[in-house]
Amino acid sequence: MATNKNRRFGWLSRRTALVLLAMAAVVALWAWRGSLMSYAVTGTSYGARVACSCKYVGERELGDCKKDFEPGMEAVFLSEDADARSITAYIPMVTSQTATYREGYGCVLEKWDG
Repeated sequence: MATNKNRRFGWLSRRTALVLLAMAAVVALWAWRGSLMSYAVTGTSYGARVACSCKYVGERELGDCKKDFEPGMEAVFLSEDADARSITAYIPMVTSQTATYREGYGCVLEKWDG
């Protein structure tokens, strides 16, 4: 049985269906963008605070501090500013948050924008 490459599915061609599917995916990503950004900010904030406490309160090596992260935080990376006693957690090209150790207060997140 031969198949027809140009077969139409009702009024909808295969190309039109693919274009509509791509447009729906773009709209869905746009709608979820705010939610995804919120998760990114929350994850980096949590990561900075936990890693700062791990490093400057628990006196552990920074590389060991990722063990304290929750599952799903694999995209969060850490960097240290030893002079400032701060840890920055970041998702490349998305967001970053910094927590700084302050005597008597522990690790404190920098003020958020917005």
